[in-house]
Amino acid sequence: MLMPKRVKHRKQFRGRMKGVAGRGNTVRFGEYGLQALEPAWITSRQIEAVRRTIMRHIRRRGRVYIRIFPDKPVTKRAAESRMGKGKGSVDHWVAVVRPGRIMFEMGGTDGETALEALRLAAYKLPIATKVVRRTDPISGEEVS
Repeated sequence: MLMPKRVKHRKQFRGRMKGVAGRGNTVRFGEYGLQALEPAWITSRQIEAVRRTIMRHIRRRGRVYIRIFPDKPVTKRAAESRMGKGKGSVDHWVAVVRPGRIMFEMGGTDGETALEALRLAAYKLPIATKVVRRTDPISGEEVS
């Protein structure tokens, strides 16, 4: 599972997921990417499930880039515990994803395999996604 080695603060506020992704919204490393269409917290378990699904489908031919990292701690109180007594301990880690964010990228494999792998990976995520291709930053045309 992905998680930070160390953090400045052990616990965080929940925060808000307003707006769209201002960065990380273009395909940079591979040829194909999986883009979020809704805001969500993506857990480290979900990221690992997507990674395993993609790797199993491409049979380790090609390269997978994970563009999100779960650096937000989510706390949870013990079951059947009374109110009060402070905030619960850290239960798991999440990545905050806003609409437009490219979460996963693929390269080094043919287009048909990449599209199918990303389609299967999208089933593992709790949000709507779409598969996007790399585009030229100047002309906006798709790069093959």
